[in-house]
Amino acid sequence: MFPACREKDVAVIARVPFDEGGLTGTLTLDAKWPAGDWRNGYFNAENLKATVERAEKVKAVVPSGSTLPETALRFILNDPDVSTIIPGMRKTRHVEANIAASDKGPLTETLHAELQKYRWIRKPTKWSQ
Repeated sequence: MFPACREKDVAVIARVPFDEGGLTGTLTLDAKWPAGDWRNGYFNAENLKATVERAEKVKAVVPSGSTLPETALRFILNDPDVSTIIPGMRKTRHVEANIAASDKGPLTETLHAELQKYRWIRKPTKWSQ
């Protein structure tokens, strides 16, 4: 879709860059949410386990001095077709961290290529709908 957007001069807004929290680096296999919270359905045992495992693998290649969320944002911003990102921000420090990630500029080509290995192509399931 990006080539079509580029051709038609249409802005691309990336949403959910932290994969519903999976790329914040804070999820664990013991994660719990209040009753009625949508994450209880989304992060069922199957998805929570897969998400935590994948995040741990990605964390292993995050450069020293960087964070997983910062790296996720910078990875997306590496794409020249992306105009902006809409990350979740529940606290002032999240806003500040997101701005700082943008200010750091693009990732190195080497790191970007390494991170591409972790692309997650999910097949739709009942819990993901």
